Amino acid sequence: MMKFTFRWLREHLDTDHPLGALTEKLTMIGLEVVRVEDKGKLLAPFIIARVVEAKQHPNADRLRVCMVDTGDGKPVQVVCGAPNARTGMKGVFVPPGAFIPGKAMTLQVGTIRGVESRGMLVSEFELQISDNHEGIIDLPDDAPVGASYAQWAGLDDPMIEINLTPNRADCTGVNGIARDLAAADMGKFNDRAVKPVSGEFPCPVKVTIESPELCPAFGLRLVRGVKNVSSPAWLQQRLAAIGLRPINALVDITNFITYDRGRPLHVFDAAKVRGDLAVRRARKNETLLALDGKTYPLDETICVIADADDVESLSGIMGGEKTGCSAATTDVLIESALWNPINISQTGRKLGINSDARYRFERGVDPAFMLPGLELATQMVLDLCGGTPSEVTVAGKPNTRKRLINFPLSEVKRLAGVPVRRPKVLSILNRLGFGATPQRKVTRKRKVVRQDQRVKVAVPSWRPDVQNKADLVEEVVRIVGVDRVPSTPFDRGEAPRKPVLTPIQLRTRKAKRALAARNLVEAVTWSFIAKAQAELFGGGQPELALANPIAADLSDMRPSLIPGLAAAAQRNADRGFPDMALFEVGQVFKGDRPEDQFTAAAGVRRALAKPSGVGRHWTKRDGVVDAFDAKADALAVLAAAGAPAQALQVVPGGPAWFHPGRAGTIQIGPQNVLGHFGELHPRALEALDAEGPLVAFEVILERIPEPKAKATRTKPELELSPFQPVERDFAFVVERTVKAVDIVRAATSVDRKLISGVTVFDVYEGAGIEAGKKSIAIAVTIQPRDKTMTDAEIEALAAKIVAEVGKRTGGVLRA
Repeated sequence: MMKFTFRWLREHLDTDHPLGALTEKLTMIGLEVVRVEDKGKLLAPFIIARVVEAKQHPNADRLRVCMVDTGDGKPVQVVCGAPNARTGMKGVFVPPGAFIPGKAMTLQVGTIRGVESRGMLVSEFELQISDNHEGIIDLPDDAPVGASYAQWAGLDDPMIEINLTPNRADCTGVNGIARDLAAADMGKFNDRAVKPVSGEFPCPVKVTIESPELCPAFGLRLVRGVKNVSSPAWLQQRLAAIGLRPINALVDITNFITYDRGRPLHVFDAAKVRGDLAVRRARKNETLLALDGKTYPLDETICVIADADDVESLSGIMGGEKTGCSAATTDVLIESALWNPINISQTGRKLGINSDARYRFERGVDPAFMLPGLELATQMVLDLCGGTPSEVTVAGKPNTRKRLINFPLSEVKRLAGVPVRRPKVLSILNRLGFGATPQRKVTRKRKVVRQDQRVKVAVPSWRPDVQNKADLVEEVVRIVGVDRVPSTPFDRGEAPRKPVLTPIQLRTRKAKRALAARNLVEAVTWSFIAKAQAELFGGGQPELALANPIAADLSDMRPSLIPGLAAAAQRNADRGFPDMALFEVGQVFKGDRPEDQFTAAAGVRRALAKPSGVGRHWTKRDGVVDAFDAKADALAVLAAAGAPAQALQVVPGGPAWFHPGRAGTIQIGPQNVLGHFGELHPRALEALDAEGPLVAFEVILERIPEPKAKATRTKPELELSPFQPVERDFAFVVERTVKAVDIVRAATSVDRKLISGVTVFDVYEGAGIEAGKKSIAIAVTIQPRDKTMTDAEIEALAAKIVAEVGKRTGGVLRA
């Protein structure tokens, strides 16, 4: 992210456009504005006031009753608890009805210990301008009573935050942002050249680059006799407005140039540097105590700046505390260098450091501004701290050679579809700093000199991302406005449009949504598992063993998703999250042929992770997870993926990794097994090093039959009937081995047009039922469609149901 203020921008851009127009244009040209913070509006009610009188509160030892002059001649009574509240002081007053940002509250008239308070004297913390909350703001005597505090303190400068793409290193400085806005006709760019500073003596510290692949060039200058005082108010306000804490003049100067010109610098206290400097790779076991107070371990992949004794800085990322500048610094070394962007990024990630310098160097700073940046910093040091500068010593050589691109202007219309006139293209490129030079074509016979439609473009050093003609088209179009790119439909020809997603892709999406809706959390696990686990779950064949596994326990392609999910659930339980419900939709491997690779949807529930999503709670009485929870998950996935619900069969039992009496198989006939569900077998839990109870399911999405293509017409049974449905209950006594689903199917088959639903609502074994038998009760919903059924018709249908169930299952109606 890049932050700057409105006034800061206007120092580089002469513009009369309001803030809103500029921020809108920034986003349109590719510099996305993510936030605008206008403290001037937020702090508008806060005014400078004088405490006319501060006396002890009659009912509290630590409170004072203050009469406050707000500038209108009518003193206001305020009860204040700040220890520094006193008669005659000037502070910041806020009236009732104003919002206090530090407390996130709207101030009201209140009574405190029996005394009315009609306002508040605030601290810096309550204004969110610092963390100081020990006392109220104490202003100097010349602060104007009644004036806006935000305007007087310079807090009314809106802060703009933009999100930069990695290729726009030139816009990590306000200068580059202003250049883009000027190219978009939002003002005139103030391109102020940096004047070199004459050195009065040779720099006594030399620089050696031992690793030129990591540091192409390095500039250094000594300034003697500086006074490292506090920065002037304008510089402190500018840094504070973008969230940087002012430290001292030398450090603040480097921070200012980092944001103003996108050029990070570093300053060393010359008295703490021993001998000359060397840019090299860190050595094994070296460490650095950095400016953030942390000690970082270094290795040979990290580029450092070292003196004769030790490492003094992480190149391009952060300086060391040992050579940092303080109020006692009198001689300062100013460094401006170029670093390898990839190495900077790798080092920052390895050490976990996100600094302003890294943000810019890993994107690639302007090599041509290396020495001008050093000159600019020198001049600011002389202006704010005094001193005598040395000559600049330079090691290496920055590559400032410009690339040339022959650019046909017709490419803008061809690639973007936007007609842009030739003068406009040239104007945009030149204002962006590209140096577009028209080419002339001379016809000697007729002595005609005419402009060609091709220009020679010199790419500036701050735009290394622009490599070809297409990049130049992009530059022109983003300035002209991407909203001008016409919406042109693709010519799809005469053939009908084909679906973008394949059936398995659609099923995958629907399965994920269905499981997420049932309070399962998506996980992504390894496609490899240990050989013993693979064998336990039906895999482990030699052709599925990896030739070069990344770890000994990741040696085989997985035949199931369940081992990975069970391991993930156990890892969460080990870290204090026992009630886990996880799912994954991914590939499983039954062999090494393409037809042996399937897309599975699997899930596990552990402990109290019921579908309700409520863990351990006094309102919950359903206990731990069981096989029926996994069954419901599996059926939900199949329904979402388009499996025909009326054809699904659930039969007891499952693979060996499920508990034999607490598992089931979902199939469409014995030849098409869609999946399994149930409680994991104790042997499987032991092999997975997991603790129970753990229930799981797994279905194969490819085995769901494709729906038959039919003309789109609403089925009669799906239409709403105007007639009242009728529900009849039946209880059948059957052999203990009879499955409930057989009774349901028998009842449904009697009249599929009239019978709209059959559900099991009770299963009973015990007193009153013969040994070896059970009672299964079903509810049959009869939905008339043509007319209201008579009692005789209903009784006739009921008799058919009893007869059909008896015929298929041997069941008799329970007395």
